[in-house]
Amino acid sequence: MTSLRLTVSALLGSLLFAAVSCVPAPGVTTHRAEPVLYEWNDDGGPGEVKVRINLTEQRAFYSRGGRPIGWSYVATGKEGHGTPAGTYHITEKIVDKHSNAYGWIEDEFGNTVNGDAKPSTPVPDGCRYVAAPMPYWMRLTNYGIGMHAGIIPQPGAPASHGCIRLPKPFAPILFESVEVGTPVQIIY
Repeated sequence: MTSLRLTVSALLGSLLFAAVSCVPAPGVTTHRAEPVLYEWNDDGGPGEVKVRINLTEQRAFYSRGGRPIGWSYVATGKEGHGTPAGTYHITEKIVDKHSNAYGWIEDEFGNTVNGDAKPSTPVPDGCRYVAAPMPYWMRLTNYGIGMHAGIIPQPGAPASHGCIRLPKPFAPILFESVEVGTPVQIIY
């Protein structure tokens, strides 16, 4: 009987310890794990880099000379601003580009007043229009569709005005790996 009581006491103590140890101490902030937004394993070997973007999956796949070298989430055009499927080539690369079509309006303190503005949107007194940054710009069309660093608010879901947003830490890696002329295929 004493053995049974000791076993039950030990078991209850272990359960209590496990329950208490899962609760953060006062003042301690817990963080959710961030999703993996890209993987890159370029061997730098022979062959050109190719990009294939799957609009359904909101992911891009990268290869060099036919060998897979990586993938990333992307955020393409949301409803009303769809990213067109097709076969393209990178026609321009600019490290520090700003949109001539989209941006936001902010007040004198930097607070966003209108997060979805165009250059033609009326700007209230005391505010200013800010063109959206598109760092590591890689143009695909002559009408403004390209790949660039941007926010991917929900991996797997469209979010842009038509461009292909790349994870911010990954965009410079891809930018250095591609050339004007690199083929880009966009599919469903």
